[in-house]
Amino acid sequence: MRRMALGMAFVAGVASAQAAPEYTLVIRDHLFDPAELVIPSDTRVKLVVHNQDATPEEFESYELNREKVILGGRKATIYIGPLSPGTYPFFGEFNPRTAQGKVIVE
Repeated sequence: MRRMALGMAFVAGVASAQAAPEYTLVIRDHLFDPAELVIPSDTRVKLVVHNQDATPEEFESYELNREKVILGGRKATIYIGPLSPGTYPFFGEFNPRTAQGKVIVE
């Protein structure tokens, strides 16, 4: 039983060591903050999008192949990558004139 517990603790430790780096993106006043997010190349990352507006917004990116509706006052998790170096634009589907940003992969 003790070996099993140690084995499970080791697996949990390995899983947490391999967790994707986490980045936060905030939606406030129909704007993304930060508007430019720099992430490492060839790495899968966890993007936590926190919509602080009262209205929903949709995170959308053709280049990242992602779209996700985030209700007002809620958070959503979006995994992206691994990506090659470059610039990947994203926008808010419901407020495309103001809610714009880009992921810069270095």
